[in-house]
Amino acid sequence: MTKLSEALASGRGVPGNPIVVTVSEAKASWVPRLVRFVVLASIGAFFMLVIFSVLLENTAVIKAGSRTSEFQPQEGKTYKFSDVHGVDEAKDELQEVIEFLKNPTAFETLGGKLPKGILLTGPPGTGKTMLARACAGEAGVPFFFASGSEFDEMFVGVGAKRIRELFSAARKKQPAIIFIDELDAIGGKRSNRDQHYLKQTLNQLLVEMDGFLQNEGIIVIAATNFPDSLDPALVRPGRFDRHVAVPLPDVRGRVQILIHHMKGVKTSPDVDTMVIARGTAGFSGADLQNLVNQAAVQASRNGAPAVNLQHFEWARDRILMGAERRTTFISDKVKKMTAYHEGGHALVALYTDGSMPLHKVTCMPRGHALGITSQLPEDDRYSVSFKEYLAIIDVCMGGRVAEELIYGTDQVTSGASSDIKQATHIARSMVKNWGFSTKIGPVYYNDREEDVSPQKKDEIEAEVRKLLVAGESRVVALLKSKEAELHRLAAALVEHETLDAEEVRKVIKGEPIRNIAEVIQEDLSRMSDAQKQS
Repeated sequence: MTKLSEALASGRGVPGNPIVVTVSEAKASWVPRLVRFVVLASIGAFFMLVIFSVLLENTAVIKAGSRTSEFQPQEGKTYKFSDVHGVDEAKDELQEVIEFLKNPTAFETLGGKLPKGILLTGPPGTGKTMLARACAGEAGVPFFFASGSEFDEMFVGVGAKRIRELFSAARKKQPAIIFIDELDAIGGKRSNRDQHYLKQTLNQLLVEMDGFLQNEGIIVIAATNFPDSLDPALVRPGRFDRHVAVPLPDVRGRVQILIHHMKGVKTSPDVDTMVIARGTAGFSGADLQNLVNQAAVQASRNGAPAVNLQHFEWARDRILMGAERRTTFISDKVKKMTAYHEGGHALVALYTDGSMPLHKVTCMPRGHALGITSQLPEDDRYSVSFKEYLAIIDVCMGGRVAEELIYGTDQVTSGASSDIKQATHIARSMVKNWGFSTKIGPVYYNDREEDVSPQKKDEIEAEVRKLLVAGESRVVALLKSKEAELHRLAAALVEHETLDAEEVRKVIKGEPIRNIAEVIQEDLSRMSDAQKQS
């Protein structure tokens, strides 16, 4: 019998004599309930976080983040136009901004209005930021600096809030200059696919530029390397409607920049800034500053009493060709093949009409390359002719053709990959962009494949291949006729590792150049003199 049956038989379970039932939990029964609670709570928290993040990304309802500090004018050294060199035309265009900030009533009397926004465009390192600082320094007004990347963060609304704070701070200090660097970070072209918060910062900038009156004395200057990427609403009249180009300096500008940066450097009498400037075509102001600094550091390391022309040439080669990797182990076989490869480039550069003058050739690893052939233009190049582009293609083909001529087709290496890439890029641009193909004609095709029909694409590729194959054929004929010179040049490169243009000309003529032992002895004597001076 069960316990319940026994209780009923004994007369219990009736009114007045109830049956008492006691229920007790088994030991450790709370563990499953705790686990179940933790799991359910975690799932609920996960879904809450997902909903919260979606709201944060797609709406402006939730705005958080630490309070941004109020913008303050830049302090420190005051720059003038006399500190900015190599951009005379840009300085002339900005001169009217200074005159307006000094005397705004003179413009208003005649009904003239100064642009609200000025956009400085040009490659990196050309002095756009320095120009804006010089404008503020010349006018004697506060200078507010902000970078485009500073405005947006992970929190919605922060970018628009900082734009409002920037303009509010400038109004309190008017007349003033607001400078926004890297404008393309916040002013890029908008599309329907952009998230809502990505448009808020740009929209707020547009509102602020429309909102302040002309007589408030606030000039907005911005800088960008990619003006084509800016939103059309930002560059329309009434906003950034004045575009000032800040290009790479010409030879006259480079002389001015070199003289400015060499004021605090002790140089020897043989240093001619015009010679250095002619050999640094394509250098920006920042590159030239780096050139002077590296030359001074190298002279100090060598214990020289002053920076001479050789130190500047060393610094230029380091910037153009990369640092020498003398600790890299290169076998004699690889070194010899590299010498023939670079020798092929050098000979084609010497004998091809329209090619840029040869500067230096080396089979010593520099940067990421096993060897480099360097060419420098005699003057600044503002346009390139059809013949000059063909010469570039031929020089690119020289290394691969030399390898094939000396070692055979089955021994050609992949070292010419970058050369082929550059030659292909030049040939494709000649056909698609510059109208140098008689079959395709003077038509411009962009890089979007969907805008070109399959048939036209095949025609373009055929013309590109035609230019490359023709260039290779010209180089094969040239190097076959100069094979003896190629052997002499490769042997000299293996011995000396680096040759300049004059030494290359002597080698291919069979004339003697300095023995490697003489060069080493000169280096040892120079090091000994430096130790004695120290």
